[in-house]
Amino acid sequence: MNGTGDETKLGWTGRVCAALEARDPDLEITFYNLGIRRDTSKDIRRRFDQELSVRLQGDFDTLVVFSFGVNDTTMENGVLRVESARSIENARALLIEAAEQHSVLMVGPPPIADDGQNKRVHKLDAELAQLCSEISVPYLSVFDGLVCNPVWRDEVASNDGAHPHSAGYSLLSKRVLSWNVWEAFIA
Repeated sequence: MNGTGDETKLGWTGRVCAALEARDPDLEITFYNLGIRRDTSKDIRRRFDQELSVRLQGDFDTLVVFSFGVNDTTMENGVLRVESARSIENARALLIEAAEQHSVLMVGPPPIADDGQNKRVHKLDAELAQLCSEISVPYLSVFDGLVCNPVWRDEVASNDGAHPHSAGYSLLSKRVLSWNVWEAFIA
């Protein structure tokens, strides 16, 4: 999520990077949020090589954090934008390719304000968790922790139905920051 609807324009990723640097003043993070509104896993897969090749050159530690899936589960004209099996195929290809040269993490898709679509998001979240377990990529599911959270639900519903405002992004960033996997990457 690129911060759409966030008054501070930080989204959860900007908040995570700022908090990590605040935690360790010697940590220098160069942060690229490459989220594009409405992009599916198919779109990300198409632009992945070019996006990374121009940004991650040089001799430094790299961490690529993926988070996608909600747009895949969207119905358009009665058709799913990306079928579940194709979403998993795209995720597998992206994660394996990225892991060849970089440390990789994945944060699962969050819930939105549509209960019908949330059933598809929840199913995809479980499938992504299984995939990541199979290929040894750390995965953080955020769906269950947010779907019943009144702040998240109210903010998403009062915005565009998919993105929260700043308090919702703060909730998500705190969940990500409390994930013990971060310690291995910033130590």
